[in-house]
Amino acid sequence: MTDTRPGYGYAGIPDPNKDVLAPTDAGIWRMDLRSGRQDLIVTFADAARVPYANGDLTKVKSRFEHLLISPDGARFIFLHRWEENGGGKNPASGGFGTRMFTADGDGKDLYVLDPHGKTSHFIWRDPRHVAAWAWHPSHGQKFYLYKDKTDQVEVIAPDVMTVNGHNTYLPGNKWILNDTYPDKERKQNPYLYHLPTGKRVPLGHFSSPPEYRGEWRCDTHPRFSPNGRFVVIDSPHAGNGRQMYLIDIGDIISNS
Repeated sequence: MTDTRPGYGYAGIPDPNKDVLAPTDAGIWRMDLRSGRQDLIVTFADAARVPYANGDLTKVKSRFEHLLISPDGARFIFLHRWEENGGGKNPASGGFGTRMFTADGDGKDLYVLDPHGKTSHFIWRDPRHVAAWAWHPSHGQKFYLYKDKTDQVEVIAPDVMTVNGHNTYLPGNKWILNDTYPDKERKQNPYLYHLPTGKRVPLGHFSSPPEYRGEWRCDTHPRFSPNGRFVVIDSPHAGNGRQMYLIDIGDIISNS
């Protein structure tokens, strides 16, 4: 990860596969916490061999990102990404190509849920559906709701959730918690979106100092408490470095 996307891997640790495009001895591992047993369940080579319409992905360097297990534990998601200067061109991406895979708990039954564009942030809504910021030929770059192991997809809030963000569903799936990257005024804007009414509720506008860019940026990454009544964000807006801030959303969701 450090070789291909600085800021996301472990700096200072040599990668024995640095010059290998799609290793057979690395990828996604599953570990039994009781016994300590570790099994390699999806290799980079496995993903690279899955056909891709726009190129041969065995000829570009692969990486995996953003593993996320489904609510029932039956399947998980991962992003298969690759640098585009060597092949596998994807017109919807910004420098690297992306496919969103799902698989069962053993790493089998691989399914390409989004083969089209630059899949970014995603969340399981329930064990069968995934909400993701992605590119699709029907509407371009939007938030979409995918049904796993099918080609069923629909747009989410096309006139409200118009930019990429770190999206999750609050308990009950009536509210989406999301944020934005810094806007023109370098404000980061976490918010709630109420699906039944289409209402967007701002949770604040937090200034991101100009030195927080690129590899050293500080996204707000909004996440909720188990009861769904509090949100915590990361932000450097107060001038004392990266801090965590708690936001009470109890009244908002109670009055919906």
